[in-house]
Amino acid sequence: MEVSETAMIHCEGLVKIFKTDDIEVVALQGLNLTVAQGEMMAIIGNSGSGKSTLLNILGGLDLPSAGTATVGEWNLLKMTKEKLIEYKRRTVGFIWQNNGRNLVPYLTALQNVELPMLIQGKADRTYAKQLLTAVGLEHRMKNRLTQLSGGEQQRVAIAIALAGRPQLVLADEPTGSVDSATGEQIMAIFRRLNREMGVTIVIVTHDLSIADKVDRVVAIRDGLTSTEWVKRNEDALLASDGTDSGADAGVGVGAGAGAGGGFGSRHEQFAVIDRSHRLQIPKEYVEALGLSDKAVIEFDGDSVRIRPPAGAAGISVGGEGSHGAGSGNSE
Repeated sequence: MEVSETAMIHCEGLVKIFKTDDIEVVALQGLNLTVAQGEMMAIIGNSGSGKSTLLNILGGLDLPSAGTATVGEWNLLKMTKEKLIEYKRRTVGFIWQNNGRNLVPYLTALQNVELPMLIQGKADRTYAKQLLTAVGLEHRMKNRLTQLSGGEQQRVAIAIALAGRPQLVLADEPTGSVDSATGEQIMAIFRRLNREMGVTIVIVTHDLSIADKVDRVVAIRDGLTSTEWVKRNEDALLASDGTDSGADAGVGVGAGAGAGGGFGSRHEQFAVIDRSHRLQIPKEYVEALGLSDKAVIEFDGDSVRIRPPAGAAGISVGGEGSHGAGSGNSE
């Protein structure tokens, strides 16, 4: 399915401050992010980076402190309690890493999927069965959760997230509690549902191996979007390495392999520039150049060079032949 140019998610200057007694913790520091309608993308980041805070805001589980955050027609900064309930029921589906937050253990798989429909007063057993069939559990509908494996329980959770016919599905570490083979199956289900149902899917994870299974990966660092990896089209893949687009790609993102964290050459890496024209230089580049508190920045017509004050060879940002993080605004 072609990704629509219409934005499903738009965050600009998004701020979230947590207050405890006299202490303030800034979890999001002016984050910018746009996700197209029908896109399937992943957000990665270390613990404390702000990725889970962002997911909770998009899911209507927490409110932002400042900035802009819209999902479809909903302005998340101007939501009454009633509107917030309506938003969570109509627009967004949530999948937790911990199945206990998705599932009722004494109900069957089918009853679990039917439950959110009953809460909304829209019972539809036929649709519930269709969802379980879509996730490959047509033969397990009458089984209770204790009779299902962890991977099967996660598939039930996916069906539950789709029970309200949401436009957006948010998944928090959906493969974190299953083995790699089951994780592959779950990601294949996400991709098929994304293509067949047109639902926008945002996955928060620390698992870099899912990069080839999504359209785009965005890294969050210190409450800001810092880096993006965008999947190349097939023509670009063939031109770049001469291999079949279905074959396994090599490690690294073009010349930016050092900061790519092991992503394949299927993806092109970009540094994200914020509204104040700031970008974060990958840690690997900073360490390789020995940069500390100062750097020399030079413009040579088609690229920007960053080097240590001592005059050692620097890195290039932007322009052809660049061997640093590509400059460009992702929004």
